[in-house]
Amino acid sequence: MARLRLTVWFWLAAALFALGLAAPASADDHHLAIFQADCHAASGADRPAGAMIDSAAWNCSGADWQATAPVAWLRFDAENWHGSRVPLQFFSRTSRHEKITLYALDNDGTLRSRSFAESDGRPFAGGPVFRLPLPLVTAETEAVLVRIESPHSIPLLTEAGLVRHVEDAGRSVEEMMLLALVLGMLVLPLLFDVSFYLVLRERFVLFHAAMVVAMMGYVLFAGGVISAVVSLPVVFLAVMAPLSWAVGCGAALLFLSEFLERGALSRTMRRITFWTGCWTIAVPGFFSLQLHATQGVDDAAYFITITPAAVVVSAALVHAILRGSRSAKFVAVAWFPLILTSIERLGRGLGVYAGPASLDMMMFVATGIEVVVISLAIADRFLAIRHERDAALTEARMLEQISTRDSLTGLMNRRAIEARFDELLAQGFDTFTLVDLDRFKAINDLHGHQVGDAALIACANAIRAAGDRDSIAVRLGGEEFVVLLRGERTLERAEAMRQAIPMRIAKDVPGLELPVTASMGVIMVSRTAHQTMQFADFYARADALMYEAKAAGRNRLAYERLTVFSEPPAARRRAANDEEAA
Repeated sequence: MARLRLTVWFWLAAALFALGLAAPASADDHHLAIFQADCHAASGADRPAGAMIDSAAWNCSGADWQATAPVAWLRFDAENWHGSRVPLQFFSRTSRHEKITLYALDNDGTLRSRSFAESDGRPFAGGPVFRLPLPLVTAETEAVLVRIESPHSIPLLTEAGLVRHVEDAGRSVEEMMLLALVLGMLVLPLLFDVSFYLVLRERFVLFHAAMVVAMMGYVLFAGGVISAVVSLPVVFLAVMAPLSWAVGCGAALLFLSEFLERGALSRTMRRITFWTGCWTIAVPGFFSLQLHATQGVDDAAYFITITPAAVVVSAALVHAILRGSRSAKFVAVAWFPLILTSIERLGRGLGVYAGPASLDMMMFVATGIEVVVISLAIADRFLAIRHERDAALTEARMLEQISTRDSLTGLMNRRAIEARFDELLAQGFDTFTLVDLDRFKAINDLHGHQVGDAALIACANAIRAAGDRDSIAVRLGGEEFVVLLRGERTLERAEAMRQAIPMRIAKDVPGLELPVTASMGVIMVSRTAHQTMQFADFYARADALMYEAKAAGRNRLAYERLTVFSEPPAARRRAANDEEAA
């Protein structure tokens, strides 16, 4: 556990250090070469670019962004790059759309255009972004207009920009290092989950593994890390980033519903948490597909339908902490930064305000903090569950001991021997000995039950002392005992055991007027008869032999070697007939 804590705190310190490195990146010089849109507008599908040149529909306030109209427009005024090199590339956040047309508007009203389908976009390692080449931009260019058909995301508009080279819009070295660090940190809890699940078959481990895999997907697709390795279609990146986040949030709720200690959540709160997790995977997951049929609603619908996840998580954690949950405190520390950064991302996604894409780095850092703290929480919960299970196993063993042992003598009881009888026969215990103390009722009548119990304990000790690994002693009840024997000379060993009983009782229970002897009925059966005989058959036959020993004067042994029998011996039948006649 100490090593685990050290590892977790090392990764946490590394994440914070990397955040410190990445913080000034947004103010780095290369970002000065990015030109943001000056104005934006929305229109129907039939409005041409010429109608937008002097249109009063432009909104230049930086607010009221819309991604619900059939067409969105962006305008970049040339005065932003006068005196510097003209832009050559348009870029924006990966999001679904049908077509983008780029226009270069010259001072004389000339329009040069280039149109691109969704599949023409080229992602690059600058975040979840893609690029398109601009039409020729000259010193006479007055503005660049961008026409986006069927936009599915407000950040597709707010985070758009113009650059001369794509490197100008790329992530800094520090940012890429931070993303690589967070991605590497996510491997650690995934390995923990695999290790824990091999020991603990708990569902919360599977839910956490799903959450970690979804987070890895989010860092890869929303962080743009995947674009540094392989070039994927814009539509795939546009879908996978929000889908990974929806699945991760839903898996987090499912994890929370199963992870906390028993009683930490009420039954109602646990159900709400579980089903909200299912909702988050299904509904926001659907809107993350950004189908063209849902273009007018899916952007807002995604963020609105994912909002209950943050509300329910917060309510469930407060509910569990108030109930004294230790695990809930870990989770609250882990998820608080993620909840805050998710709220910030929600504001940008709904167009409440426009912010740079570099704000996403806060979410990635929060993800790194989350994984190390949750790993610590799972390790702590793992130890708690193991302790609970060890205690339960100990209690179960104690209960089993109580249920299978005679409380007075400590020998096995009838329930235990009947349950294992077939197994013991197969192991070779083929000599069945029934022991009964002679005139035991007189001891209880003359000296009391306390002395009688002492005599029974002494008898059990004598049988135990005379036995070995090839004998098993059982108290059936009252003054009756059974001893199972295997190996050589079982009859002689049974007789020696019987003779040891009165000596041990005389030694351990002084003051008895007469010696307490024992009568014994012994059955030795061949292996061929094993399959036809049950415990009750052995007991009935040994009981008959034991009564024959008592009838012959007590303090002796009666035995018989059997192959198969179907009825009691003649002496017992005569005794039974005499009793019926009487």
